[in-house]
This record gives sequence, structure tokens and C-alpha cells, in this order.
Amino acid sequence: MIPYGRQDVTEADIAAVSAVLRSDFLTQGPEIPRFEAALAAACGAKHAVAVNSATSALHIACLALGLGPGDLLWTSPNTFVASANCGRYCGADVDFVDVEPTTGNMSAAALEAKLVDAERAGRLPKIVVPVHFAGLSCDMAAIHALGQRYGFRIIEDASHAVGGRYRDEPVGNCRHSDITVLSFHPVKIVTTAEGGAALTQDDTLAKALERLRTHGITRDPAQMVGEPDGPWYYEQIELGYNYRLTDLHAALGRSQLDRLGEYVARRAELAERYDALLGDLPLTLPGRRADTSSAWHLYVVRVDEPAGAPPRRTVFDRLRAAGIGVNVHYIPVHWQPYYQALGFRRGQFPQAEAHYAEAISLPLFPLLTDERQDEVVAALRRALGR
Repeated sequence: MIPYGRQDVTEADIAAVSAVLRSDFLTQGPEIPRFEAALAAACGAKHAVAVNSATSALHIACLALGLGPGDLLWTSPNTFVASANCGRYCGADVDFVDVEPTTGNMSAAALEAKLVDAERAGRLPKIVVPVHFAGLSCDMAAIHALGQRYGFRIIEDASHAVGGRYRDEPVGNCRHSDITVLSFHPVKIVTTAEGGAALTQDDTLAKALERLRTHGITRDPAQMVGEPDGPWYYEQIELGYNYRLTDLHAALGRSQLDRLGEYVARRAELAERYDALLGDLPLTLPGRRADTSSAWHLYVVRVDEPAGAPPRRTVFDRLRAAGIGVNVHYIPVHWQPYYQALGFRRGQFPQAEAHYAEAISLPLFPLLTDERQDEVVAALRRALGR
């Protein structure tokens, strides 16, 4: 089967991890800051705080920004559940903002309309989490301007988007947000096996993120309440978590970052080939923004029944039967039983729901050859009856 995503692990990656296995530190060693420095440089951020998953990064980002009970976090319904769950972990309420039909990203226009109503009701969000769906940045300048007007903080969920660019600057530089979160799951652009990171330009937020990933503990005398009584001394100054990344994972990530540009370029090349090969089919192809370069984590087409395509489920089943490991991203978060129990209902976010009803993610990863991509396209043509 041709999967929708797959990691590329090279001999250089294996050597990097093996070197850690032979070293003095398997965790809490020098590979962590080396990976963080390389990641911050790649994204144009001052600080990168590596953790064991993007979910953990979202959680501590919310905590660092002071989210708690009685507060409100808004995110996209077209995302993985972690983008919303991070608010619930903090005891906050969660709501959603509908998406653009062309990109699947949070709509700045829908956000503004919802903010107007929320201001009238006296219930504005404390944090908004735009999600860069499939690797394409949201319109962050517009969202940031709304944040300035309505007083909310911004966490960019860029789990799909490391290596992407917005207004000719790297995603992750936090020009239009307080914190940006990245994911390094194996199907993402680069991998640490499991892992994530929170990036920021703010020194105070960076210190908070570093504490929160390690039980709320500091060894920095400047952050302590008491006086150190020896070199072993540390203080827990808040409730944190064990969200650390190991040196093994960091070494893999640092090696992978050497190929970030190469990976994104190949993904873009494959996306352009799909555009050219699929243009005559009853599909809606991924949307673009003129000021944005996607990292192309996913290539999502929408099956256009009014234009003569079979139902999405039929196309999906035919592709799977042909050995094409397509997937669907995403089931709207507000449809999940947990969120239904909180009062959300189907029909509340029609653009995200319409996207879900039609979406299929096609195989896209750097090791996908042109020949195998042609197999995907041929199978898709057959599945569509073309």
C-alpha cells in the first residue's frame, strides 16, 4: 500500500541517534539545547522549547499564557482534537471558529463576526488557536490585528507547517502570535519519532515554558523564592508536567532539520504534479494564498459530487482497495462525543462540516516517486469513473 504519509530516516539520522546511545546522556543532555537552537534558527524565533509532543506544547503554551477556569479558548473545528483539548486541560471553555472553504483554515472574517457578537455578550476569548491546516499558514496578520483590537492572545498551531512561509518569512517566527507550536510526528515534515516544540520571541514566556515541561521546577536562582543552599538546589515554583524530550529524539530531529528545505521542496514539487495531473477531474484541489508558501504536510482534495463524482465514501473505498492508503482530515472536533456532551451540535460550523464531507488526503511524502504518484493518480481516475 502507498501510505498517505511516511518518514524518511537516513543513515545520517541513525548515526546521530547511535552517537547518543554511546554517550553519557540519554536525556536532559546536550542534544536538547542543540536541537532547540537549530529549530529556533530555522524558524526565525528567539526561543524554542522542545517537548515530547505537540499536544504537550499546546498545553504548556496555554498555561504560560495564563489560561484557566472561567476563560475561553477558540480554535478551528477542522483540526485534530488536541488543538481544542489543550484548553480543556486548563479548565477553560472551548469554542470554534468556522473555516475558509478554499483552504480549510480558520476564517478571519468568521473570527471577526464571532468577536463582535462575543464582545456584545461580554464573553471574549482569552486565547485563539489558529491551525495551519495541511501546512498552509492562516492569514495571521488579519488574526493578529483582531487580537490587538479585542485583547486575546494567539497560539499558532503550526503542527503541519514547519518549513512553510507567510509573507516571505518562516512560519514559527511568532511575528503575529505569542507562541507557535510544531509537531514532529513521523508523518509530519521532519520527525523526532514523537515530539513537539513551542517557539516564542518572549523571554518570560520561554522561561515559563521551560519550567512547565519539567514539573514547574527551576534551577535558576533569579526565579527562586528562597536562597539556594547548595549546587543541588532547585525549587518547584508552579505545577508543571514531565513533558521532556529525550536526547535520542532531539538528535534525530536535529539531523532531520538538515534536510528541512529539501523535504519541503519535494513536497511542493509533488503538489504541483498533483495540480497538473488532477485538474480535469471532478475534484476541488487545495486552495492557495498568494502571500503564503505551504509546507505541504497534506494534499487534500474534495470530491465534487455535483460535478459528477461518486460519493466520497465510494471513492475512498475504491482507493483503499487499490492499495492507496488515503485518509481523511479531519472529523470536525465539535462532532466528537466528548464535545457533543458539552453542548455542541452538528450544523454549527457548516464550512468545516462541508469540508469533512468531501475531503480525501492523497499520499504525499518526500520518498514518493513520480512513478508511484502516477499510480495514485491512475487509481483515483478509476475510482472517479474516469
